[in-house]
Parts: sequence; structure tokens; C-alpha cells
Amino acid sequence: MNFRMAKFGMAVLIAFLVIGLALPSTVDAQEGLLARVLARGNLVCGVNGGLAGFGLIAPDGAVSGFDADFCRAYAAALFGDPTKVEFKPISAADRFPSIQAEQIDVLVRNTTDTFERDTRQGADFGPTVFYDGQTFLVRRADNLSSVSDLNGATICVIKGTTTEANLSDIIALNNINATVTPYDDINLVFEAFAAGSCQAVTSDRSQLASRQATSADGTTWVLFDENFSKEPLAPVYKAGDAQWGDFIRWVTYATIIAEEYGLTMANVEEKAADPNLAPEAKRLLGVEGELHTFLGLESNWAINVIKAVGNYGEIYERNLGALGVERGPNKLWTEGGLLYAPPYR
Repeated sequence: MNFRMAKFGMAVLIAFLVIGLALPSTVDAQEGLLARVLARGNLVCGVNGGLAGFGLIAPDGAVSGFDADFCRAYAAALFGDPTKVEFKPISAADRFPSIQAEQIDVLVRNTTDTFERDTRQGADFGPTVFYDGQTFLVRRADNLSSVSDLNGATICVIKGTTTEANLSDIIALNNINATVTPYDDINLVFEAFAAGSCQAVTSDRSQLASRQATSADGTTWVLFDENFSKEPLAPVYKAGDAQWGDFIRWVTYATIIAEEYGLTMANVEEKAADPNLAPEAKRLLGVEGELHTFLGLESNWAINVIKAVGNYGEIYERNLGALGVERGPNKLWTEGGLLYAPPYR
């Protein structure tokens, strides 16, 4: 019996040794996205591609917008170079399939964080970068100003979005009879609106304001005053990679902390050398402490981010403020807004 037990024990030991020898290749196969992106040498970022102020790809290939600048922020943190990012235009319908298929590393594309998306779409959300709400855009000449005025109207909406689901709730809650006409993307929605196929368009206020500001007919349109939903827009990435999630969160938070301390594109290097700089800001800029090592980043990663795109306020004003989109709830918490970053310590 003892001999058989010894043989069995030896077999078990050999099996464990074999498994142990195989572990490095298993770990390599499951290497986190942060390491894979660094090894690749560039970030692949999904954006809208057709929405001025957020993500717009021009005919010459130039990419601009609030969302696009957060892509650049992530690239600057990783590589010290905001140009090391490949922008991929992603339709609303393809957002989560693209994430699940690992066609993109992160999606920054006016996407609302919801319970269903967070728990059932194989995706995780970063911090809210824009607090939005759904409303309606109508023609000024039609004298429509409230949901009750939309009784009997045709409303155009983007198919497969939270906006479409919200619209059903709004119609039911207000007991109106309206025809909902869904389209695959926002361009088709506005083509239908321009052709008179619908009396109203509904979407996130920021998206409608962007279209209004950049359209030749924008002065003849008006937005409802009321918001009818909560639309917290956030970066999205594939679920299951905690380190990548930490990276996305803290680069995003860095832009908010930078605004709190007045760190800007123009002064961040000067501020980093200021002995009177606040302790948290010193830690963020890598002047003190070793927090950057927790994600394997360079000590000056936040300096690179701020030099590349600025703090949150600069990103906002350059892209959305230029279109007349007021900050509203997207002000810092110290100014009555909702923007708030955990302590960098």
C-alpha cells in the first residue's frame, strides 16, 4: 500500500511539475492588454467619426473632437506621443461587437453607461467623461416646445441606441400618440428631418447641439429646454482586464485632477518644477512618489498627457465650448458640477 501511495504521490508531483513548466506560455497567452498595446506600439481607438465636437474624421484624414482627444491622452500616457493612435470609426450598432471581437482597444464614442451594457455586453466602462441627457430638436416654425406638443408627430431616432429605448418610455409616460421612425445612423436621421419626413429628432442633447451648430439650417431649429433621461457617456473596453481598466480610469481622472490644480498644456512643465505645488499634484506629475510604477508607466506619464491634450477644461472648451455647448453638469465638483476624481495617492 505504501509503495503504491508513493508511486501515486510521485505521479502527482510529476504532473504538477509538467503543469508548472507549461505555465509561462499560458500566462503569455493571457497577457494583459496594457502589455500588448505597449508591445504593438500604438493604440487602436474606436470613435464616432461623424460627429463634430466629439469625433469627426475629415476628408483628409484629420481627426478632431472631445472623444478623439481622450484617445490621444491614452496614447500620450502609454508612449509619450499622442500621435500613436489609430482611429477607427465605429457605428452605433457595431460598438459592442467591435469591443468583444478585440477590433479596438478602447471605445470613446458618446456611449451611455447602462446596467444592461455593463453586465451583458462583455464590456466595462471607464469614468463618465460627459454628463448628458436626451432631448428633442424641432423646427422653430412648428412651435413645438414640449412632449405633449409631439402628439401625432413622427419622431426620427437612431436605431439600436438607448435613445430609441428611452423614446418608448417617454411616449408611454406622457400618453401621446407618436410615430417612431428609426434609422441606422445620425446622418440618415438628419437627412429625413431635412426632407420633412419627421417633425422631431431625439438624441443626446450634445449630439443635437453639435448638429445644430454645424448645419446651415441650424438657426431655424430649436432644442427643448428639458432633458428626459440621464446619459452618462464613458469610455468602454472589453470586460475582464482589471489592469487595462485601471489605466483607462486613471488617465481620464488625471485630466480632471489637472484642471483642479490649474495644470495646463502651457504651464505643466513649469508647475512640475514648482516646490510649492500641492502634494497630490506633485504625485500626479511624478515629482514625488512611485505611484506610476503600479501600472508600469513612466514617471512623467501625466505630464505627457497634459502637454498633449491639456486638462479636462481645455479639452472641453477646445472641442465643445467652441460649438457653444455649455458645460453645465460637466463642471468640476468645486464649481457645482459633477466632475470628481478619486484622490491620486
